[in-house]
Amino acid sequence: MNLDNDIASDTDELLILVDRQDNELGFASKAECHTGSGLLHRAFSIFIFNASGQVLLQQRSQDKELWNLYWSNSCCSHPRQGEQIENAAHRRVMEELSIDCELHYLYKFFYREPFEQKGSEHELCSVFVGRHDGKVSINITEIADWKFIDTKELSRSIDQCPEKYTPWLQSEWSELTKNYLGSINQALGLSLN
Repeated sequence: MNLDNDIASDTDELLILVDRQDNELGFASKAECHTGSGLLHRAFSIFIFNASGQVLLQQRSQDKELWNLYWSNSCCSHPRQGEQIENAAHRRVMEELSIDCELHYLYKFFYREPFEQKGSEHELCSVFVGRHDGKVSINITEIADWKFIDTKELSRSIDQCPEKYTPWLQSEWSELTKNYLGSINQALGLSLN
């Protein structure tokens, strides 16, 4: 099921510039934050699991400037100027997937990844997990396709075909499966292994 193609973000929205300790330094447009080698800004990634222990992946829209049509985690984006990161995460998962669920913070990490000659992701990213067993309705301006996938199948696919996946998904999935399965199981009432 698809949502109307409402624009969930634009290149002029102001993102929060930070240092590596997550201290706010100011604001810059989304376009400025992703140009060249990028400006370090606050971001978040969300992994949504269902009762079967599968994780929801999205294929990024053809229209994305960076990593278009790559498979990625359930949802990722940025808090806007004056917006708390938890509120932004809830807002965005609703805008992209029509999902309203409790989100649990796991950890924060820094990364910088260039994409061809088009720009870079340069983010201090907070990772959240949630559980959803209802309908999913995608925003087609943000998402080309989506699926729930078994966790072991995702790990195998990333090992065999890493070029299909965004670099942040690969990094985060490695961290989740090595260090956070217990926390995810406890928070979401699952039995991932």
